Amino acid sequence: NLCKRMEVDCNPDELLNKTSFEDDAEMRDFEGMDGKDMRLEAEAVVNDVTFAVAVMYVSKKLPSAEDVAYINVETKERNRYCLELTDAGLRVVGYTFDEINESLKTPYHETVYSLLDSLSPAYREAFGNALLQRLEALKRDGQS
Repeated sequence: NLCKRMEVDCNPDELLNKTSFEDDAEMRDFEGMDGKDMRLEAEAVVNDVTFAVAVMYVSKKLPSAEDVAYINVETKERNRYCLELTDAGLRVVGYTFDEINESLKTPYHETVYSLLDSLSPAYREAFGNALLQRLEALKRDGQS
């Protein structure tokens, strides 16, 4: 599919709405996020990808802070995960909602797109379909 071919690591709408003149502040990696509240970052992460998962929300049970937040996600395959968001990135910390398994040593992902791409083929398909629909809409708009 188009996303895999392009090896894109961003939201399809962001990809197509970006221009080289725009401020790329939101595209910086996690190392440049000093001063950001992870609770707000977590909400933004959720809003970016809810179209491609079954359920996703910031945990209300696990403690969020300026430097860490937890996100519950259920993929379209019905697999549940608890994700940790820190300056280092996102990683799976549990295999059910609101669970932190200290013994898990899962890798950090720089973006939620990369993490979900590794967990869910249905996410990858939904992302690719959204990108193709957006491209078709742009093509139609350009022809009118």
